[in-house]
Amino acid sequence: MTSAAEQPAVAPRLLVGLTGGLAAGKSTVARLLAERGATVIDADRLVADLYRAGEPGAARVRELFGDDVLREDGSVDHGELAARAFAHGEARRRLEAAIHPLVGQRFREIADRAGGIVVLEATLLVEAGWADSFDLVVTVEAPLELRLARAVARGLDSAEARRRLEAQGSGETRRAAAQRVLQNDGDPEHLREQVDVLVRDLRQHLNEGGAQR
Repeated sequence: MTSAAEQPAVAPRLLVGLTGGLAAGKSTVARLLAERGATVIDADRLVADLYRAGEPGAARVRELFGDDVLREDGSVDHGELAARAFAHGEARRRLEAAIHPLVGQRFREIADRAGGIVVLEATLLVEAGWADSFDLVVTVEAPLELRLARAVARGLDSAEARRRLEAQGSGETRRAAAQRVLQNDGDPEHLREQVDVLVRDLRQHLNEGGAQR
């Protein structure tokens, strides 16, 4: 049996929650963090994995909405699920209540094997109740009309983009839960400078011993 003294040292780790509304620039910040050495995990990718055949997310979706939302191979039909779940607020809330815990668990499984700066990129990070699970929550913010223009420029219908932005609310709760706010209302260089400062501060905290949650 391995004694406590012989156990391998656990690498210092900081858990960072990265959030922000539609077209605020969250994914850009996630990319910049990854380029600077952070381990970045996209919550949407975790959901996609959980919706594969045989995964617990697919099972929970089937329990909530029936076989019609599954493909022949047992994976979730994303289009059919969206039509069922996002057309009605109560159906969406039931889906989120079922899937968010699975996403949080999957993230922790990955984070437990990682060291250094580990980031979860998630739009509904605060709304899912995950904020207290992180050493630091960072939100990326931009004015509403600028976000609307960005969303339309990416190909989203103007009315649909506005509907999604309005559904996300003012972002007040998100900002209140965050310890750091990055403003993405200027040129790309301004955002990179903010990310550089953030990474510097995270590395300093990590070098001082980090955190083990």
